[in-house]
Amino acid sequence: MNPDIKAFFDETTNTVSYVVSETKTYGCAIIDSVLDYDYKSGRSATESADRIVAYVRQKGLSTEWILETHAHADHLSAAPYLQEQLGGRIGIGEHIKDVQRIFKKIFHAEESFCTDGSQFDHLFQDGEDFHIGGLHAKTIHTPGHTPACLTYLVGDTAFVGDTLFMPDYGTARADFPGGDARILYRSIRKLLSLPRDTRLFMCHDYKAPGRDDYAWETTVAAEQDSNVHVHKGVSEEEFVKMRRARDKTLPMPTLILPSVQVNMRAGHFPPAEENGVCYLKIPLNLL
Repeated sequence: MNPDIKAFFDETTNTVSYVVSETKTYGCAIIDSVLDYDYKSGRSATESADRIVAYVRQKGLSTEWILETHAHADHLSAAPYLQEQLGGRIGIGEHIKDVQRIFKKIFHAEESFCTDGSQFDHLFQDGEDFHIGGLHAKTIHTPGHTPACLTYLVGDTAFVGDTLFMPDYGTARADFPGGDARILYRSIRKLLSLPRDTRLFMCHDYKAPGRDDYAWETTVAAEQDSNVHVHKGVSEEEFVKMRRARDKTLPMPTLILPSVQVNMRAGHFPPAEENGVCYLKIPLNLL
């Protein structure tokens, strides 16, 4: 059984969220949701998430999972809000524990912040089988962009997070704390070893030069044949050299500091201080 897929594109962060469902039991999963956040004012909103809520309710779907492909550095997750509205379990790869250990130090998080992944309802292991209604799903650990990156394989489709972009745009950066270009190459090779007709769904699109429209669906075949960074014939050494050189030219994502602080907590804000206000930290001269 193959899934029905509804994409929701947030142009502010260039993020694509998905509702993955089937029509037998009406079970569904939400992948990589977005909490609206205004960097200038520090205010959050739920307009993007409410579009997903409205769709799930209109279709009569039952939310079983709210899934993250990784701890995003470019947008805040709306997982807790969606769970409050729709139910479901919040899941991420078990290596979120590595990300938490790294960023607890970077943000000097409160002593009580746990680095065991317990903020999430479920930590997926590599190769773990699970179900979304009547759909069979399986996880593939695809680190490199971050240590915790996970691909969700559902029927004939794979949700690859930031590991790959559209063929004309290339691949994810690997210079964040815990990232590794060599490991990223090997993770991509895992994905490109899937059947050529496997549909791949991206977490982001930035409209490569010369392309007029946003796009987020491609195939293993298209990536193998024409990905500008990692098509067939590109060696590991060639990729690592390209990726490291390219990453040195890239600015940090606008929302990396608020996003990671929230996303390493499964989308929850840091605990409120004595005045009842939650605060985010900005480490100076560190990243």
